[in-house]
Parts: sequence; structure tokens; C-alpha cells
Amino acid sequence: MAQRYVRVQTVDGQVHYGLLQIDRQVRLLDAPPWLEGQPMNQELAPGQYQLLAPCAPSKIVAVGRNYVNHAKELGNSVPAEPLLFLKPTTAVIAADAAIQYPSQSKRVDYEGELALVIGDRCVDCSPEQARSKIWGYTIANDVTARDLQKSDGQWTRAKGFDTFCPLGPWIVRELSPGARLQTFLNDDPNPVQSALLQEMVFAPDVIVSYISQVMTLLPGDVVLTGTPEGIGPMQVGDRVRVEIEGIGYLDNYLIARHPEPMQTHSDDFVAGSNP
Repeated sequence: MAQRYVRVQTVDGQVHYGLLQIDRQVRLLDAPPWLEGQPMNQELAPGQYQLLAPCAPSKIVAVGRNYVNHAKELGNSVPAEPLLFLKPTTAVIAADAAIQYPSQSKRVDYEGELALVIGDRCVDCSPEQARSKIWGYTIANDVTARDLQKSDGQWTRAKGFDTFCPLGPWIVRELSPGARLQTFLNDDPNPVQSALLQEMVFAPDVIVSYISQVMTLLPGDVVLTGTPEGIGPMQVGDRVRVEIEGIGYLDNYLIARHPEPMQTHSDDFVAGSNP
């Protein structure tokens, strides 16, 4: 089995990177693995940690319409160059965490994707150079408020809600181009999405190279490589699972988003009082 690199939080709030063992013990590393973190003589038992998203990127760069049939299903042409957009880091959640369905939207879609984790500073790289900058691979769900994407005419709000980037559950170093990506809803054994990674229009090294001509990618940054055809809506109460052969699966569920109550402070201005 390939080594699985994780990021965990202990019961006392400490965050660590580590190696997940077959028995679910986590061997801690002294630094992020892409920064040459080395195993320490410390392990956490399953009850001593919570699995987090496997990295904490400075940015998430995503690619749209990177599978021919997905572009067709939305009535779009395949772009001549990678079509880039950004997701905020506040959208990241871990496996088994809740995706919050915002009240502003009437249609929230799943988009299962392969995610790349950058291991080294990458700027103005050729595809050959970019290949060595991809440290590992994990799974993402590029959750999208489809109705807002159409009405806004650009994608920031539709792609940027809190919890709209489930990521994980771990990172692997190697992945076959012939691996299959599949997305499942609830208990239905039939996937709603199913495609080979090699069906991408732009391969991972081409995507990373293209992005590096625009912005510097830093260690720990995440690149989403696009979703195949079969996107569709989710409802509150649904569970969604994205699987990629050679990595595992990313499982999340949907709840209604309720705004945080307004915070008040004792020194706030009170109507009718003297300033």
C-alpha cells in the first residue's frame, strides 16, 4: 500500500503532519513532508487525533472544463488554454465534515476532482520542470452553486462559499494516469461520475506549468484539475463520496447553512446611552 500522508489535530489542539499506518496509528513528522519532514519517535492512536484536510494551502487554483464531455454537458466549448479560477482557503474542509448548503442558492452541485499538492516553489516552469514540482495527489470536491455561477457571470461566489472545497483524506506520492475517478451519492452503487484521469484535456504538468506563468505556486498549494461529466445537484441530508483509484475516497455530507449569530461586546455602543 502506498504511503498515506495526513494532517491531524490532537485532542489538545496541536496540529501535525504524519504517516498513516495500516492500523490507523499516525507516525508524526517534524515538518510538512514536502519540506523534508522526517518521522519522529511519536505515534498517535486512532482516538488521539482528528483527521484534517491533508494540507493548508496558501491558495487553491482550479481548472474549469478540463474534460471534453463535461464541457459539452454544460453547453460549453473546450477552452484552447486552461481556464483558471481561484477558491478561497476558507472553503477547505476535511473528509467526513459537513458541506453547508447556503440559503442564496437553489442548486448546489458536486464536482469530483483530482487535486495536486505542490511541493516546491514553482514560477515560470516548463511542463517538464512542473512535473517535479507536483509532490503528491489527493481528492477534492469542487462544490459549486450552479445557479449563482450562471446568474453572476463569473465564478467567485458560486465556488467560494465556506465548506465548498472538501479535500483529502490523505496525500499519496504516486498515481497512475489510468486511475479512475468516480462520484457516488448516498447509497446508490451506480456512480454519477466516472472517468479516467487520462481523459483530461490538459495533463497535470501542463496545468501546473500554465499556472506558474501567471502566479507563483508555493509548497503546500493545491491545484484542482477539473471534473468529468455527470455533475448534478445535492440536497441537504445527502452524502457524497468521491473515489480515485490509488488514493481512496473523500466522503462528506450536506447540512443547511445557518448564519452565525451577531456577536455583541460589553463596550459596544448602546442606543440611548451617552458616548
